[in-house]
Amino acid sequence: MDLLTLLTRPEGKTLEFKRDLSSPDRVIRTLVAFANTAGGTLLVGVEDKSRRVLGIADPLTEEERVANLIAHSISPQLIPEIEILPWRRTHLLAVHVYPEWTIPHYVAKLGAEDGVFIRIGSTNRQADPAIIAELKRNAGTESYDEYPVPQLRQDALDIGIATELFDGIRAFRPRDLHTLKLTTTHRGRTVPTVGGLLLIGKDRFDRFPDAYIKAARFDGLTRSRVLDMVEIRVPLPQMVDETVAFVAKHMTRALAFGGTRRIERWTYPLEAVREAVVNSILHADYSQIGGPIRLAVYDDRLEVENPGLLPAGVTIEDLRRGVSKPRNRVIARFFHEIRLAEQWGSGIPRMTEACAAAGLPAPDLEEFATHFRVTLRTAGRGVRKHPITKRPSERRASARDTAILELLSEFKERGGASAHEIAARLGVTDRTVRSQMARLVGEGRAVAVGSGPHDPQRRYFVIDTKSAMETDK
Repeated sequence: MDLLTLLTRPEGKTLEFKRDLSSPDRVIRTLVAFANTAGGTLLVGVEDKSRRVLGIADPLTEEERVANLIAHSISPQLIPEIEILPWRRTHLLAVHVYPEWTIPHYVAKLGAEDGVFIRIGSTNRQADPAIIAELKRNAGTESYDEYPVPQLRQDALDIGIATELFDGIRAFRPRDLHTLKLTTTHRGRTVPTVGGLLLIGKDRFDRFPDAYIKAARFDGLTRSRVLDMVEIRVPLPQMVDETVAFVAKHMTRALAFGGTRRIERWTYPLEAVREAVVNSILHADYSQIGGPIRLAVYDDRLEVENPGLLPAGVTIEDLRRGVSKPRNRVIARFFHEIRLAEQWGSGIPRMTEACAAAGLPAPDLEEFATHFRVTLRTAGRGVRKHPITKRPSERRASARDTAILELLSEFKERGGASAHEIAARLGVTDRTVRSQMARLVGEGRAVAVGSGPHDPQRRYFVIDTKSAMETDK
């Protein structure tokens, strides 16, 4: 990725700016977090808040310094790519870290228990024991749900549930228990796997008390008043239909006609709701205690959140492109066999397409704390009942905003646009453009790249909304 592209992106899961190396501890924590999560780039010589490009005075010395810092401060050994990048009359230092499969890396002086950090949005978080355990599992060849449960026997699984789930698809045979990894061999004995117990276990709540969905309908836009709440405690595959039914009960439905056909239009497309629920079940971290899958219906949105961050090496941008790394391979394959899930990675794109077809915005995807959340929105319907009449000056400013953003989109591939270029195209003064650009930058709709507000070579870019989704909300 070229320097200009990096400078136009917001800080997020895979990018951080540093003015200099005066806080080495913070630098090391960022690099460790990058290595343990999805990789990333640390760009030295840029202020992280204002994005002023300051450069570094002695790039060769700083390159050697950061290399020595990494070698002596991170364990296991981390080998990033370090680049000196020219910028006008100065230089920047870029440290590119790639996700490591020997993870977890940790800050050496803090040790393997307290020195592990992960990246959530644009922040570094100290990993707790559960996350460290998952990082170690990711470094291996098995997913958590493939692990054996040696204290139990095969009869802890209810074959009747599996037979019912496969009804109408094909016959379920006892040998499928092993083929689908619902059971495994452990020290000469056949025992259930974690996935087998979660899917068709007779007493799965004894070991996984949070393997259920808590669904609620709230009055308004907050959780202050609950209208309806249920706990859906059926086997995982049966949760999908019951949860979608709960959402449908609390959605509005209208009838429309397309040609000669009558079409039902729901607040949210049922396909998108279904994909969000399936996604949460497939990617939940069932090793976490105290965190069931939660679904919340508000007046303006629907939220589905599951315990567990994205697997190492996966970003939100990857999900939107259809790239996926299933956390629970046994559950994912079982869902595929009973036709509840398509191929891995197709859920988010299908959800997005269903929302677009219904005239709704793309789903919001975000990581927070130790959870992942999908939000479907109603495109603002019902939030404002009466439009606010704008004064003529406000209408002119709004029209000019639109013209500026369209112009920035046109100039994006040509290295952005200067205030003078924008002013010349719109027939206004440079000062007017700088004033409006300051507001657009402050609102997060555009980004300025330069050494400061008085830099004559300062250039503006329309915000990269896909990259912006990586930021911590």
